[in-house]
Amino acid sequence: MNIFKIASLVFTFFLASTPFTATQSAAGHCQVPCGIYNDSARVQSMLEDAATVIKATIMLAELAGKTDAQSQNQATRWVMNKEQHAQKIIETIGDYYLTQRVKPSQADYTERLIKHHAVILAGMKAKQNADSAYATALAESVKALSGYYPGHVH
Repeated sequence: MNIFKIASLVFTFFLASTPFTATQSAAGHCQVPCGIYNDSARVQSMLEDAATVIKATIMLAELAGKTDAQSQNQATRWVMNKEQHAQKIIETIGDYYLTQRVKPSQADYTERLIKHHAVILAGMKAKQNADSAYATALAESVKALSGYYPGHVH
């Protein structure tokens, strides 16, 4: 076999196997005009994430100073949970609300932008701190959005 046939076979095999080896994760809602939106459900979901961040800070305070392996393991797990749920809120704001729901054509665009940005900042601060005041501020910043997205929000 000559080099060109070998190269052609390798390339063909590569192309044929690409759909099976290349993976792409789909996170969140699409950014195409599908028309399927439940904004208040996302606010509710972010409030649940914020509640988890609050609980994590409470649990971290309870575990503070304990040096046994189990307590340190649990503290690590609570920190990881706090980080994940705060990040999930940040991503929801950026990937869903700021890209699809907050629009320059809205009369109150600047106000909406400020309030959504406040959630991102509160999420960042909640990740950086173990004080429940930051977690509570995150929950309050999410609640401040509920007026824009009416529905059942606690």
